[in-house]
Amino acid sequence: MPRVQSNGLELEYETFGAASDPVLLLVMGLGAQLTDWPLEFCQSLADQHFRVIRFDNRDAGLSTSLDALGVPDLQALLTGTATAPYLLADLAEDTVGLLDALGITKVHIVGASMGGMIVQQFAVDHPDRLLSLCSIMSTTGDRSVGQPTPEALSILGLPPAANRDEAIENGVRGNRIIRSTGFEIVEPDVRERIAANYDRSYRPLGSLRQTAAILVSPDRTAGLHDVTVPTVVIHGTADPLVDVSGGRATAAAVPGAELVLIPGMGHDLPRGAWAQVLGAIGDNAAKAAATPVD
Repeated sequence: MPRVQSNGLELEYETFGAASDPVLLLVMGLGAQLTDWPLEFCQSLADQHFRVIRFDNRDAGLSTSLDALGVPDLQALLTGTATAPYLLADLAEDTVGLLDALGITKVHIVGASMGGMIVQQFAVDHPDRLLSLCSIMSTTGDRSVGQPTPEALSILGLPPAANRDEAIENGVRGNRIIRSTGFEIVEPDVRERIAANYDRSYRPLGSLRQTAAILVSPDRTAGLHDVTVPTVVIHGTADPLVDVSGGRATAAAVPGAELVLIPGMGHDLPRGAWAQVLGAIGDNAAKAAATPVD
């Protein structure tokens, strides 16, 4: 896969669809890789006549690792006695650098989980680069909403695995806690995906630095009041990692935003929900296409 220079880093990315189609940028979440946007999901978006781009965030996948920044003390961050290596705003700037390197001016942007936080920050900081916004299973940064259950929170505190087998087992156990309850889940497929991700890249310390960015980044609610592009917020009603209140708050913060709640969807993208998710993304982008561009 190709890489570009962005914000002083190298970002690994991949594209689908015709170069002449409007760009739809997919931003993944905490510790996730571009491969966590399933290949068929991306191709389905390309079939809707988008030029789809998925990429690895900093400190994840095959993009630049920032191990030189050290391991953050999350407890100290929570008490205000330490600083994070970087913020969600820096991750949003990475996306801008990616677009600049590819010569892309405006974009439809879709983010899942931490990726939703990043695209919200992108919308606040760079409204001139935005055609439409989609935030999936995410929250605003308001600590009174979107909080995980104790069981879901526990998986974020696991120490790094000692070997491949342990990492895969930890991933499978974590998936069982946060995944959808209202859709069929094929366990061997889950294990295969987790194993493939481990073999591609395993960066638990990068995930800790991304967690630090989430913990200390400011509430985006006020900034989201100024978002004017078509916006859709998608959230599962059975999400234990980011409570559905986070999605409700996001939709309430953006004027005119559409809220799509999917019964039984957890903190994942189950195949059974794809039609609804893909349809919501496409319909929202179509609203932008129907709106005159300044």
